[in-house]
Amino acid sequence: MRMRIKVDSVEARLTFAGDVEITLHVSRDSRAAAKSILDDLKDKPASVEVKQWRERRSLDANAYAWVLIDKIAEVTRQGRTEVYRGYIRDVPGNSQVVCVPTKAVDTLIQGWEHNGLGWLTDTMTSKLPNCTNVVLYYGSSTYDTKQMSALIDLIVQDAKALGIETLTPIELERIKGDYEQHHSR
Repeated sequence: MRMRIKVDSVEARLTFAGDVEITLHVSRDSRAAAKSILDDLKDKPASVEVKQWRERRSLDANAYAWVLIDKIAEVTRQGRTEVYRGYIRDVPGNSQVVCVPTKAVDTLIQGWEHNGLGWLTDTMTSKLPNCTNVVLYYGSSTYDTKQMSALIDLIVQDAKALGIETLTPIELERIKGDYEQHHSR
């Protein structure tokens, strides 16, 4: 079972026995989900991933990105998949580089790209013998609000350059999740 739970704060302390105890203070809106997970995992080994909380992209933002991608594809006479993939490499914080044995590169690439349309790879020479560096790009289905905003900005910029009508800046901010954040103060 995998679930996102928002945590307001994290505390860690070293016990007398040398163990580390971690306390997660779960936000009010995630308490029921946290309780459900803990009930299901009672007396079972578990793994936990803790990272900085970021709001996920909105489905409105994703839908709008695809509307513009379709229009760009029509104007440029490219496939929509080709247009979409053209943006993936330009989204900041959207990749990682792994060094793998050269004989395993094809298998890694096939497995990675099987995840979806935007899960792309590039290869680079490694300084290590018999190894290849593989750049792994994540598809937009994994993007947080910041990454989705960057993707939409790239798409809107190209749409405008092609004479395709786009939303107003205020509407764009709203669908990217930034409008509410900046105007709710």
